[in-house]
Amino acid sequence: MTDLNVEDLNKAVNTQVFDYSTLKDAAALLKQGKLVAFPTETVYGLGAIANNETAVRGVFQAKGRPEDNPLIVHVSDISQVHDTVANVSPLAQRLMETFWPGPLTIIFPLKEGVFAPNVTPGKKSVAVRMPRQMETLLLIEMVGFPLVGPSANLSGKPSPTAVEHVLNDFSGTISGVIKAQSPISEIGVESTVVLADDEQIVILRPGAITQNMLGKIAPVVEMTASQQLANKDVQSPGVKYLHYSPEQPVYLIPIEYTISDWLKEMDKQERKIGVLADEKMLKALEANKSFYSSYSLGSEGDVASATRQLYAGLRYLEQSSCEIIFAQALLDDDAGHAYMNRLTKASNFVL
Repeated sequence: MTDLNVEDLNKAVNTQVFDYSTLKDAAALLKQGKLVAFPTETVYGLGAIANNETAVRGVFQAKGRPEDNPLIVHVSDISQVHDTVANVSPLAQRLMETFWPGPLTIIFPLKEGVFAPNVTPGKKSVAVRMPRQMETLLLIEMVGFPLVGPSANLSGKPSPTAVEHVLNDFSGTISGVIKAQSPISEIGVESTVVLADDEQIVILRPGAITQNMLGKIAPVVEMTASQQLANKDVQSPGVKYLHYSPEQPVYLIPIEYTISDWLKEMDKQERKIGVLADEKMLKALEANKSFYSSYSLGSEGDVASATRQLYAGLRYLEQSSCEIIFAQALLDDDAGHAYMNRLTKASNFVL
């Protein structure tokens, strides 16, 4: 196997764009230790073969990701889990059979010597999921070994949900990216991460597989980021670091704010304002005040659309050269929890 040299990341490369018809070429690059981004139903992942320490190091370097931040491993079949982890609990097996392929990551006990050591730095566990994106399942199968796949963005920035987002961050840096047939990721935020060792499910990161869905399988609790930081052996990838933020400050506008409240806050600003909100709110604001740029989250009350458009909207507004972003909150219930989790982390100010 030809490893990616560390110094290769300082050299300009031709970033190829692959599609379903050229997956074999992308798989060949991954087997050589190169980096190739791939689509999933959640966000695009930055892929490297998970048993190549140098290639995995390249993922950390390309993203600017701290090397103590563990990576999620992506498999193409449940049988790969049994082959590569130390133990699969009966509860974890039920979760895989119920929600895979899909946006659920499960923490398993680590089997020593299977994955490159920098996949799970200092951990006794490994995070694994099986995405439902057909191109990526076939890609992993072609490679013949699981892939690491953290979000394919520069660390700390909004995650990518379109091939253009990946190219904006990594064109000339990574060997390739696979373009999905759909223009934007189906879900739009990262997977739910859970621990399922006993007869209780512990949510470490919320996502599209919600607490209510998981509760049909077993009792569920959610562990906060601060609780995870206090337990170094139980942490979701990324919990230690800031995420999802554009360059501009983001103001989270509470769900109870009326149009009048929005306008009062906007009147306080002398900076160019970008607005991220649903269609009804944007039309009401535009009828009363002009602002620099806007991005629609979709129809009022469409939580799935708002979640799908969140990162795309933050990226669009960041590139619009507005100077401050006003972002609309949703109800932080079972359906809106993943959206609010990501937007709260992206926000500098909560009004």
